[in-house]
Amino acid sequence: MKRIVYILVAIAFTVSCGNNEFKSVDKALEKGDLEAIRAQRKEIAAKQQALKEQLKRIDDFIASKDTLKKRPLVTTIVANDTLFTHYLELQGSVETKQNIVLHPEMPGTLTRVFVKEGDKVAKGQTLAKIDDGGLSQQLAQAEVQTELAKTTFERQKRLWEQKIGSEIQYLQAKTAFEAQQNVVAQLKSQLAKTVVSAPFAGVIDNVFSEQGSVVTNMDQIVRIVNLDNMYIETEVPEKYIPNITKGKDVEVYFPVLNETVTTKIRQVGNYINPNNRSFTVEFGIPSKDGSIKPNLTAKVKINDYTKENAILIPQSIISENADGEQYVYVTKSKKGDSTAVAQRVIIQTGKTQGDYIEILQGLANGDEIISEGARSVQNNQEVKIIN
Repeated sequence: MKRIVYILVAIAFTVSCGNNEFKSVDKALEKGDLEAIRAQRKEIAAKQQALKEQLKRIDDFIASKDTLKKRPLVTTIVANDTLFTHYLELQGSVETKQNIVLHPEMPGTLTRVFVKEGDKVAKGQTLAKIDDGGLSQQLAQAEVQTELAKTTFERQKRLWEQKIGSEIQYLQAKTAFEAQQNVVAQLKSQLAKTVVSAPFAGVIDNVFSEQGSVVTNMDQIVRIVNLDNMYIETEVPEKYIPNITKGKDVEVYFPVLNETVTTKIRQVGNYINPNNRSFTVEFGIPSKDGSIKPNLTAKVKINDYTKENAILIPQSIISENADGEQYVYVTKSKKGDSTAVAQRVIIQTGKTQGDYIEILQGLANGDEIISEGARSVQNNQEVKIIN
């Protein structure tokens, strides 16, 4: 205690002497002697430095003896091992490979339209009929002629097998029958073009042409869509090639519907687009209630990284020093539940997910990390925990 008293007496003495120095400074300034003024300034600066050192000694002494000193108030969190699932976030839109507009294969008058918008249809179901222009009558006549040619051929065949008649008669009957069969097949093929059928099961989305209108090969009849086989195809940067594989989990969020669907990658592209250095992935989209439709936009999250025993902390509590190193403060030498020493720890970080970041090095399971108040503490400073 005597030591601190001596220091205070010395400071008081220095201050009293300072009053006399102020007077001498005034005199020196009045005389205007530049050399004397510089010498006096140097002397005062030396005394000022000595005063600073003495004040620091006093502060240190007070800090060591003051049991009621104020400590920074902080809160802490405990680092725990947890399952970390990281997702790559992308954009996409729903597509379907079964979404087509049907055109007539032959021109004519649209005599019947059997469906309306919203109808569910089966594969091969007749959707519309075009006037055949007399093809059905030609087919009926050709079929009669075919039956006659068939009868003639079968009789000539029996005679030939009995060695009655000539071979040329047999061959002529056979050729006539086959030619007539080809005529019937050709007419049937042409007649089939007058029927517009569903190429796959689906829903009629639009009916473009009305019954009674004249249509050509360029006119649209109906649009048919299958909502049971929809998918999303999105582009992924090439750096994710090792992590994005077939079977990976995918979360698809539809903002318009406020609905999330879980699925898996079913196809990974084998080609890198040279324009944007990316590859494509495809995954199916189920639509049980029909609310998900083609061209609907979606936010896609693909699981590209999973770690079972990961340490995650909020990004907001991480600081960075002048060397670019990231650090946090952990509590050491804890006394009871409220007092500890803040120790700076250099960390290495990994992937982020939302507001949290993975810690690769620097922290262990069970470490108590300062969260609120981390910006106001210094290394090896005592803190008060107020969790």
